[in-house]
Amino acid sequence: MSQLPPLLWLQAFESAARTLSFTAAGNELGVTQAAISQRVRLLEDRVGQKLFVRHARSLTLTPAGQAWLPSIHDAFVRISEGTLEVFGSTTEQPVTLRATPAIQQSWLAPRLIAFHRAHPQVAIRLVSAIWPDDFGPEGADIEIRYGKGEWTGVEMQPLGEEHLLPVCSLALAETLSAPSDLAGHTLLHAVGFGVGWPGWLQEAGAAHVEAQCWSLTCDNQVMTLALASQGGGIALTHRRLMEQRGDLVAPFDISVPSDERFWLVRPSRRHVSDEAGLVWQWLCNSMG
Repeated sequence: MSQLPPLLWLQAFESAARTLSFTAAGNELGVTQAAISQRVRLLEDRVGQKLFVRHARSLTLTPAGQAWLPSIHDAFVRISEGTLEVFGSTTEQPVTLRATPAIQQSWLAPRLIAFHRAHPQVAIRLVSAIWPDDFGPEGADIEIRYGKGEWTGVEMQPLGEEHLLPVCSLALAETLSAPSDLAGHTLLHAVGFGVGWPGWLQEAGAAHVEAQCWSLTCDNQVMTLALASQGGGIALTHRRLMEQRGDLVAPFDISVPSDERFWLVRPSRRHVSDEAGLVWQWLCNSMG
């Protein structure tokens, strides 16, 4: 044990390696970016190898860092699990559920209402995430992620296949009878999705129309759908997210499939409380 580096150094490395950001690691551990950087440098001096390649605005792991990370991460998971098994939870913790605002408002909201009515004794804490880096096994019992399911160390259940289609206000939809009618209108883009307007227009046989349209880009689908509902343009969204939207209509019966989808995700190596297990099973049973 005397040969092991200090726990704070290992903690700084694990967090920075997982987030690939000294700033994010500092926020997670409640210290400054400079403190994380200093602890990592001390750790590198101790082990005698560089663990990160420092770029102007980003980090990457060296081969040594990549090889070491799984062991360090598993060690912290085992400590957490062992503490829970021996001592239990000191206080009643809510089940933390993390998801994007768009999936919260559409797919998740009615299911959480039904769950709460059936199990009012289970406290739930809902956390919003927008960017892929907002997700991760730390701090959440259950997540709803979007992607191809290429994550490690987690248990996953797909919500189903995804198709994207244009939506807009009823008034605007009444002026659109064919994809070529989109010319001169504003296309609302949400970044972060593998399939976007170019893919849909190609599927609709109207790829040339994009050059004749205005463009407005948002960093989340909640805003593109809000703009679309108020006549601000046409948004491209997932059919699944239209379940609870009465203020938007699809002007065309044309959708494009996506190889990305929404997934229920939870860490595969973590003590699961009875409450978290109940929420997970409820969501799994209501995936339709």
